[in-house]
Amino acid sequence: MSIFVREVSLGGDGLRVAVKDTIDIAGLPTMAGSQALAGAASAADHAEVVERMLAAGCRIVGKTTLHELAFGVTGINDWSGTPENPKWPQLVPGGSSSGSAAAVAAGLADFALGTDTGGSVRIPAACCGVFGLKPTFGRVSRRGVMPAHSTIDCVGPFAASADMLMSAMEIIDPTFVRRKIEAPRIGLVAVKANPSIERAIAKALAASGLDSLDVELAGLEAAFAAGVAIINAENFIGLGHLLKTGLVGADVARRLAQAGTVSAEDVAASEHVRTDFTAEIDALLGTCDVLVLPTMPDFPPTLVEARTDLSAVGMTKFVRPFNLSGHPAATVPLLAESGAPVGLQIVGPKGEDALVLAVADRLSRI
Repeated sequence: MSIFVREVSLGGDGLRVAVKDTIDIAGLPTMAGSQALAGAASAADHAEVVERMLAAGCRIVGKTTLHELAFGVTGINDWSGTPENPKWPQLVPGGSSSGSAAAVAAGLADFALGTDTGGSVRIPAACCGVFGLKPTFGRVSRRGVMPAHSTIDCVGPFAASADMLMSAMEIIDPTFVRRKIEAPRIGLVAVKANPSIERAIAKALAASGLDSLDVELAGLEAAFAAGVAIINAENFIGLGHLLKTGLVGADVARRLAQAGTVSAEDVAASEHVRTDFTAEIDALLGTCDVLVLPTMPDFPPTLVEARTDLSAVGMTKFVRPFNLSGHPAATVPLLAESGAPVGLQIVGPKGEDALVLAVADRLSRI
């Protein structure tokens, strides 16, 4: 199924963990799903999150494949392999952390680690029908994670339940403390999504018995565009040199070359959007505890459909804005009437990752 680029057995006899191949494990090369890094030297040290998992007695079972250089959201990778979506084999597994989501969905790991720069945990989690969390930016250590510098990327866990996501956070973030919430105030963000997805989310909220208030995020679209500009600029700085190898896959090479056209003025304008959008979310979260909206505007494309647009950047329309702002965001798996996968996204105040997961747990127990 091409889930693992390398199976390993490292650590204790505790929870089984799969690790995205942008996260260093000492003694193994970090290749990021790219032939351009096939000759990379083995990592000298574990990433800090790997150190924490080993200290907690976890057993690392493998490094997982991904959309090449973590720069795409379909998960299709013709060099290191495209993981089969375990529950919906005809659909993309999502990216970029495709293998990590698939490992959890297939029952090969109790939890897995991915990275989320523009939805790269939440998108594959939604595609594969599992839970995923993008923590508050800066909360979980990125030491030993590729790329070395990012103002939007976060290490985040996948699991088959919100409870296991909390266990994962307790391991990788020593400041994480679970919390309970009886009747969270939910702000339902008005967005345009597939009507079947909207119905699935409305049904889940109704079944929970929780009250929700209709709210708007006027800056969502601008934040999406600004998030694209910033990831492009930062990825070109960190990865653009790999284009000279001639070994980057055609879809990612094209996108990386385009990323090099982002100007300093574009980045400056995007930073203004970041400031304004962050303030808008913070103000809105003063009137409710969390925000709820779809993880994706439509259902995951089939593998055949995705071949016509390997970046499928539109899949990230509702997730990427929260990378820009830095707020914690989780996705809860639901099913549409057709049985297709739906993701319900929960966004909370910065630092309130435990609140987001408490609401995720509540909404998953209906």
